[in-house]
Amino acid sequence: MHRSSASAVPDASAAKAVNPTQAPMPRSVKWLFAIAASMTVSTVYYAQPLLDGMADALHIARSSIGTVVTITQLFYALGLLLIVPLGDLVNRRPLIAGQMAISAVALAITGLAHGRTTLYVGVAVVGLLAVATQSLVAFASALAAPDERGRVVGFVTSGIVIGILLARTFAGLLAQIGDWHLVYLVSAAIMAALALGVWAKLPDAAPEIRHISYGRLIRSMPELFVQEPLFRVRAAFAFFIFAAFSLLWTSLSLPLGEPSLSYSQAAIGAFGLAGAAGAWGAAGAGRLADRGYGRATTGAALVLLLLSWLPIALLGRSVFVLIAGIVLLDLAVQAVHVTNQSLILGLRPEARSRMTAGYMIFYSLGSGAGAFASTRAYAYAGWTGVCWLGGAVSAAALLFWVLSGGGQRQGQGRKSVPEGKPGAKR
Repeated sequence: MHRSSASAVPDASAAKAVNPTQAPMPRSVKWLFAIAASMTVSTVYYAQPLLDGMADALHIARSSIGTVVTITQLFYALGLLLIVPLGDLVNRRPLIAGQMAISAVALAITGLAHGRTTLYVGVAVVGLLAVATQSLVAFASALAAPDERGRVVGFVTSGIVIGILLARTFAGLLAQIGDWHLVYLVSAAIMAALALGVWAKLPDAAPEIRHISYGRLIRSMPELFVQEPLFRVRAAFAFFIFAAFSLLWTSLSLPLGEPSLSYSQAAIGAFGLAGAAGAWGAAGAGRLADRGYGRATTGAALVLLLLSWLPIALLGRSVFVLIAGIVLLDLAVQAVHVTNQSLILGLRPEARSRMTAGYMIFYSLGSGAGAFASTRAYAYAGWTGVCWLGGAVSAAALLFWVLSGGGQRQGQGRKSVPEGKPGAKR
């Protein structure tokens, strides 16, 4: 057993040695991964613009209806910890298709809910199984040829961010046609169709490890942080960038809805289109990671992230300047996110699902911290306070990039054969 230590090797070089003859991924398969991941992650965010309608229909106090979002997010975090790592232990194709099929049932139950208990159970299962999104990223990375892994990961993760940003717009439009029930029923039909597509189109994928218990699999996740310095650094970047991302998107509706601006809910939701444009523009970051420019891409994106708060702070003066800032922020966040995943998913092929789960836990922590701080900053110091806090988080991320060496080096951790993997050579 030996993996060469390559402190100065370009980011993608280790991956290229794995299987240089692997065929490129067909375009149709890339689109299936991106669409399935986008629609799956969007199920976590449908409820946010629908809370008023849910409260009225189910006679839930407005002070309590936020519990729907809390339950969804808590069970999503639970799924990251308990379900996503299974991709290293079982065949990913039936695992993902099964999650999506059960999610379709849960979405239908949610859409048919006429009581608080049914609603809560439905969204809990939806949140738990929405982590199929992250299993799709790990699966796409495993199927991609080494020299296209960054591009494929970038394409799929761009779909995810677009799904997050446009979920509210999608839900709002459907709710105007019908009501909140229709949103979940339509999503259930889409999810069922995608589950069939995943089952029919994607190949079987034997797990990289065998003869290891589920408990040992879960306990091995902290060991990956100890063994892989690059993993630790990139997870920290995830915390910073998604804290900044959440600071913007959690509080943006507050100033836009004030009497001085008085944007409608539909108009506020449309700002997600600007964010989606920025996110899609960052898909090429994976290409740069494939070529060994992960550090430079991260540094440039973090500079953009910091600068984006200047036009965002001018919200009251020009909506076009605000949109420009939103595009910059989402471009920067997505560029770092794509680079992060491109690099860490090439580190340990046998642990891609666990690494994805561990990375996304930091994503969730950052998002939660940003959401928690955002509304409090707005209440204390208005939009200016939110922007100062966003700039401070972005500056901290840039400083961390400088001090950490940008997360460039690979292969410096303690190397070990994963338990149960046949053979001792790599």
